[in-house]
Amino acid sequence: MSRTGLLPIAIPQGTEVKIDGSEVIVKGGKGELRRRFHPDISIALEDGVLTVSRPTDSVVHRSLHGLTRSLLANMVRGVSEGFERVLEINGVGYRAQKTGDKLQLQVGYSNTVEFVPPPGVNISVEGVNRVRVAGIDKEAVGEAAAQIRAVRPADSYKGKGIKYAEEQLHLKPGKAGKRAKK
Repeated sequence: MSRTGLLPIAIPQGTEVKIDGSEVIVKGGKGELRRRFHPDISIALEDGVLTVSRPTDSVVHRSLHGLTRSLLANMVRGVSEGFERVLEINGVGYRAQKTGDKLQLQVGYSNTVEFVPPPGVNISVEGVNRVRVAGIDKEAVGEAAAQIRAVRPADSYKGKGIKYAEEQLHLKPGKAGKRAKK
């Protein structure tokens, strides 16, 4: 049995869930999300709790069971609390600034790199080296943060570049460190 798929999803106060066949619409204080799920997986709403069940124990249904439950839980959490990722920019002369709704990054290239966030994703810059990506859709927030990080991933020798705030870099010693070990 799927341990993740069996867990019930509690609906917080102020969040409304509507199930229309295989489509689920979740409305909350931060916005509205809708998603169509596989028709074989059944979703039920009883007493403020969402439950997901599958018809058989086939491989396809087992994999869809946990996936459906996780996506539903992310939708409920997104419209009630929201999601965010924080990125840090390290390096001499490396900076970020917001102009209009675009993010401009100066990260060691000859030109500045512009990033236009997808709809539903908000980007804010704190200082010149912290970028906060927030929104109600977990997939969109994660994808936008990954695209920003991919502009200049953190270097493993000096630590220069863009990294997630919670990411731990393990810096390599380089040539000098290799010589000292002998």
